[in-house]
Amino acid sequence: MKTIIVVGNGMVGYKFCEKFVNQSQNKEFKIIVFGEEPRPAYDRVHLSEYFENKDAKALEMAPLAWYEQNNIDLITNTRVTDISRNSKTITTTDDTKYTYDYLVLATGSSAFVPPIKGIEKEGVFVYRTIEDLEATMNYVAKLKSTGTQKKAAILGGGLLGLEAAKALVDMGLETAVVEFAPRLMPRQLNNDASKSLQKKLEALGIEILLSKATQQLIGEKFITGMQFSEEETVPFDMLLVSAGIRPRDELAKTCNLEVGKRGGILVSNDMRTSDEAIFAIGECALLNSMIYGLVAPGYDMAEIAVVQILGDKEATMPTAIDMSTKLKLSGIDVASFGDALNENDGLEIVYENAFEGVYKSIIVNKEGTSLLGGIMVGDASDYSMLHQIFLNGMKIPENPAQLILPATDGAATLGDVMDLPDDAQVCSCESVTKGQICGVIENGEAKDLADVVSCTKAGTGCGGCKPMVADLTTATLKSLGITVKDTVCEHFDFNRQDLYKIIEVKGYTTFNEVLDNHGNGGHGCELCKPLIASLMATIHADTANKEYAIQDSNDRFLANIQRNGTYSVVPRVPGGEITPDKLIALGQIAKKYDLYTKVTGGVRIDLFGATLNQLPLIWKELIAHGFESGHAYGKSLRTVKTCVGSTWCRYGMAESVSFGIELENRYRGIRAPHKIKGGVSGCIRECAEARGKDFGLIAVEGGWNLYLGGNGGANPRHAELFAEQIDNETVVKYLDRYLMFYMRTAKPLQRTAAWQERLEGGLDYLKEVIIDDKLGIAQDLETEMQTLVNKFECEWTQAVNDPEVMKRFNHFVNSDEEDDNIAFVSLRDQKMPQPWV
Repeated sequence: MKTIIVVGNGMVGYKFCEKFVNQSQNKEFKIIVFGEEPRPAYDRVHLSEYFENKDAKALEMAPLAWYEQNNIDLITNTRVTDISRNSKTITTTDDTKYTYDYLVLATGSSAFVPPIKGIEKEGVFVYRTIEDLEATMNYVAKLKSTGTQKKAAILGGGLLGLEAAKALVDMGLETAVVEFAPRLMPRQLNNDASKSLQKKLEALGIEILLSKATQQLIGEKFITGMQFSEEETVPFDMLLVSAGIRPRDELAKTCNLEVGKRGGILVSNDMRTSDEAIFAIGECALLNSMIYGLVAPGYDMAEIAVVQILGDKEATMPTAIDMSTKLKLSGIDVASFGDALNENDGLEIVYENAFEGVYKSIIVNKEGTSLLGGIMVGDASDYSMLHQIFLNGMKIPENPAQLILPATDGAATLGDVMDLPDDAQVCSCESVTKGQICGVIENGEAKDLADVVSCTKAGTGCGGCKPMVADLTTATLKSLGITVKDTVCEHFDFNRQDLYKIIEVKGYTTFNEVLDNHGNGGHGCELCKPLIASLMATIHADTANKEYAIQDSNDRFLANIQRNGTYSVVPRVPGGEITPDKLIALGQIAKKYDLYTKVTGGVRIDLFGATLNQLPLIWKELIAHGFESGHAYGKSLRTVKTCVGSTWCRYGMAESVSFGIELENRYRGIRAPHKIKGGVSGCIRECAEARGKDFGLIAVEGGWNLYLGGNGGANPRHAELFAEQIDNETVVKYLDRYLMFYMRTAKPLQRTAAWQERLEGGLDYLKEVIIDDKLGIAQDLETEMQTLVNKFECEWTQAVNDPEVMKRFNHFVNSDEEDDNIAFVSLRDQKMPQPWV
């Protein structure tokens, strides 16, 4: 029996073992694995999740029992110190020697720490292992215990640095990202894409400092700041270094294996080092003069090493390695593929919507016939298909711009996932093709998405391919005549409608009750947590003050956080109608608290610049003057915009203001999959822009025309004509049914436009359900809506009268001090955040 020693039990080292077990059944080989860390391999790609759940087990690639079951000796907490190529032995820290037939070096990389003066001070951490994160969290707790506001710096504006920044913000620290380059994520994004990403991060409260060369860290024993030049010093209380990686090649140097001039163990395309019996894989390997820092190339290297050891001498790594990647960065979609930075002088096509924070660019060849690369920030929903078009050289439209334009601007249909060739690689991390995914369904091995993932491992790496894997699964099942049931996320085997009924029947009132009794373990995610909070609000007529721990920050503080860390105050002004007294009150309150004031397109008056501790003080005064929450922060009804209607306008055919106020007061506070807006126009001149809303009414001879399913956003869409010449009572009846049906059946964060567009049977089916009562549920939908209407309570009135809720609105846990770090400038006689652009 031959012995394979694997040095390194990270993701790539584990993947080598898994692939070897699957292909050899371990009949002729014994595998011994050494890991320096005190635990089995874990998922470093999703390391940031440890900040939230602190559960190392949830990140494990496989439990200890897996190694035992597959005859693998896993030796953790042990470092290999020496290799003797002549005797084919390795030596560990305790001077124990092990003999190998084949040696696989999967030592990975270490965090690069720049040689900055003072870098050894206390309060400086790296971002690489679970132990690193635990040390960081302990130090944050120590800082916060002082009771004064603390500020952290992240050195490095790459992916991991930005993830770490969001984690520190969530832990209550002011946070700044310090980047040497003039833009964020310089290897993946161009200047314009980086600027778009920067604006989104700043809106989350993360300060961005670009083109900064750190000269030294300030402080005696502990870090107190960073000096960038002789004139520029910025105070910080801790520093997290995420400035890149360095290949762990020190073991290779002990036995004179060839290494690169700048580090990395030199390998050929068969993953062999300068010694035929020694392989190097992952981030320690220098292949094609490059260190590949993504998990997918590392897994491919592991595959080549496996088949080479098993005798396939022809298997080699490709000369061109796809470095495309899709990321969910702090809740922001970021993706790049192919020649994203246009290094080969292609033609660049750009679409940008600064208001929505969406930036997209694609690179095509000069003939306009081939897609060469692209970048997406803010909306990467089409990434999977565009990536496949690039990988497979698929045909693109005569006008390539259609690939990234919104639907209303002439977007092209990107094609059906089933049109991909069978050998199209869908999951690059696990090298899974479309044919493999469809095949396990067609031969009966897989009956749903969970089975597909289990059989193929597609989507278990970085996760970027999950949407396409799900689409392929659904399409294949439907092609076989099998009914497909959507699921919310990996934590629940139910769709939104199923969870609605489960919570309603069981009477659950907390997220953990639902997860413990009907979930798949874990701690939940950004999809299922707010979804269940929304369902409970609908079923129990609760507000966002209920179980606030699973709400996002806007719902938690009943206000939208702004780019400089202040909040907006948006009282409801139904229909835009306001008395002089209330108008005066708004002006007096805005003046008292020095708030920026703006009349919006949604017929409201927004007040900006309130600090966290000011929010309840402002709302006490607003409530005293008869105002209530405008729910600008929630996935709920925002406004029903109206024109002045027949009361004032000579063209008006109906009293739009009164009806708009009635509808806004009826549907205020309802929680939905996404925000909802309405509009009521008193004539066909459409001054209220009703056809751009989720529901809209236009007065005509004989009543109202009702339009449904319109919205703005990244993909604006006009509402569809649903019913004509109906009276007020019928409008309310249809809207009650429509909105409740949407709230019950739409996917999380799906607006009415997208829901309606994807509804099987489309508008005709919707008419059958809402008007003809095809499903026999119309009365139930009306009753449920009336229950919500009857139980409405203003969330801010609840908040200011509840001492426990009021505790949320202190800047500091153990102090009443205010945050004095927020800066403003004056513009047009009002204060603006600095900078305001």
